[in-house]
Order: sequence, then structure tokens, then C-alpha cells
Amino acid sequence: MKLVLATRSGHKLNEIRVILRGLPMLHLLDLNDVGVPPSPVEEEIEEFDSFEENAIAKGRYFQKLTGLPTLADDSGIVVDALGGAPGVRSKRFAPSAAELTGNERDRENVEHLLRELSEVPIVERTARYICIAALVMTAGEDPTTFTGTAEGLILGRGRGQRGFGYDPVFFDRSSGKTFAELTPGEKNAVSHRGATFRAVANHLSKADS
Repeated sequence: MKLVLATRSGHKLNEIRVILRGLPMLHLLDLNDVGVPPSPVEEEIEEFDSFEENAIAKGRYFQKLTGLPTLADDSGIVVDALGGAPGVRSKRFAPSAAELTGNERDRENVEHLLRELSEVPIVERTARYICIAALVMTAGEDPTTFTGTAEGLILGRGRGQRGFGYDPVFFDRSSGKTFAELTPGEKNAVSHRGATFRAVANHLSKADS
């Protein structure tokens, strides 16, 4: 089965491909593979106030464009001391984030988060990553959604050179490391995205049996 992974993030693509690579019946395609060039319209898709609504909207949009089963996700970090922010605005949390891309945007978002938490003790900086994926098989069919979370703390400074987004300051208590200090395999084992896409893999395996 051909399955489109509806993301422009190379980091996400790599993580998802690793998690789903144990499914031989799947032929995973990215948006370049199916000839869908970037469009300004894509910036308007994730306009909702929940990860689930954004994932479904993105899945439906790209399924309609490609005519193929599509898997889309929305993810972000929720910080309790900030009332749940950044949440669905994680990618555009910093005031200047909309003008930046890639590593520059990640750095600015992390720095903005640390400024917002500068007066909050570390023990009160509880947070969680959330990832919700939507599987849209055909137009008009209700999507199937999958949810994964990862609990942690926001540190006062970054640690580690791996990962992306808020990983350098997201401390995983189970490993005693930030997500940016974990190897890809270690991160997938405990991360929100790992939990979500393992659930996707389980669902697809049962559907194929």
C-alpha cells in the first residue's frame, strides 16, 4: 500500500520512516515523491486550536491533492506553568518565528520559551510533548486518529546536539537526559512521536492481516 507522509519536516520524516520501517506492506512516500510542491496555502491549514483538528485538516488536504492514503500529524509542547502554551503554536511561539525557518526558528522558539519561564523554578516546569496523527484513507471517510505523549521538565538551558524543536531543553526523567541527548533509537522508544506511530503501525498491521 502506498502511504503519503504529509510533512515538509525532514526531521519528522526520518523519525516516522524509522518507526514504520517494519511494515513491509507499506510503500512510504513523501510530498516530493508524489509531486506536491510547497504552497503558501499549507501555512493556513493548521489554523485550529487542537492538535487533532490540525492533523485531520492536513491529512484531508493532502489526501485530496494526491488521491492516496495519507498520514498527517500535528505535534507540540505543552507547558503547565504557561497555561498549556505553546501548544498548537509551538512552531510559531516566538514573535519572530514566522520569519525564520529550520534551526534558526528552533533556536528562537527555545530562547523565547526560556525567557517566559525565567522566574519559574525547574521543579514547576512540568511539560509534555503531544503528537496526534490522522490517517485519511479516502475522501469522505472518517479519519482514524492516534495519540502519543511524553512527560518531562523544561530545563534552564539546552543540552545535547541531536533532535530538533524543543528537544535540547526537554528533560526526560526516565532516561535522565534531554531528548537532544538521546540517540534516535532511544528517543523513539520514549517520545510522543514514537508512541503515536507505533500505534499507527499496530493499526496498519491488523488491517493487513
